[in-house]
Amino acid sequence: MKKGMSKSIYFKGSIMFIASGTLMFSLLCCTKVTDTTATKQTAAPAVVAAPVDSGILSNSDCKKCHTAATKGILENGGLHKTAVTCQDCHEGHPPEIKEIIPSCNQCHEGKPHYELEGCLSCHSNPHTPKIITLAENLTDACLTCHAEQKPQLVEFESAHSQLDCTSCHQDTHGKIPSCMDCHAGGHSPEMVQADCGNCHQAHKPLKVTYSDDLASKQCGSCHDMAFTQLMASPTKHRDVSCVTCHKTEHKMVPKCQDCHGEPHPASITAKFKSCGDCHNIAHDLNK
Repeated sequence: MKKGMSKSIYFKGSIMFIASGTLMFSLLCCTKVTDTTATKQTAAPAVVAAPVDSGILSNSDCKKCHTAATKGILENGGLHKTAVTCQDCHEGHPPEIKEIIPSCNQCHEGKPHYELEGCLSCHSNPHTPKIITLAENLTDACLTCHAEQKPQLVEFESAHSQLDCTSCHQDTHGKIPSCMDCHAGGHSPEMVQADCGNCHQAHKPLKVTYSDDLASKQCGSCHDMAFTQLMASPTKHRDVSCVTCHKTEHKMVPKCQDCHGEPHPASITAKFKSCGDCHNIAHDLNK
């Protein structure tokens, strides 16, 4: 071939021919390549290395199959969503690793609550750990977290002291029941749930406390006779609220002298030892 001439190579079917028609060898493709110089070489294509599989799973791998667990984690995972990965709990995958369900105290330790057995009786789904379904007749487990309630129930004994926590806080953790669920109607037909807390605390209900602006009508829902007498009285006591006199604690009976001092001379008080000897009772004073 003379210098400057080109030669053409044709691929037809799986057989390659040069211009003169001489059979050279077989290939698996069909194209045309023109070599303009006898000395120029066609560059070999770059070789791209295949990605190396490390064999280590990631969260993105897990969620491809475990869609329900992924949905639970994303919606209600708490710290299980933000503080740990799937692999922190599940160290491996079958068939290589058969035991993939971890013990809760693998991470949760250092508090009395974490020493309890049967975590799944309340935390039924580890992927939604704060959605807690309470078992029946449960008390001791509750008190490992809610420790301040037990001393109240013991010191201020009442019918509530004999109940399990789940007798009131049923089914769902954090549920605050209405007092009316058990104490239907309250102390009077006018009372509603919001009124109960004005005097009573659920874990020590017989320790009655109240604010200094409690309406007398609230007191009258229990102390109906005293309230009725006071409202019918023509004296100034009628306009004085119950908590003005009974202000330090429930059922405290003040002395008349706390407000009235000593209005009578000593000769009168010597003869009549009690104010009530003349004035009857504070809710129904004699004129």
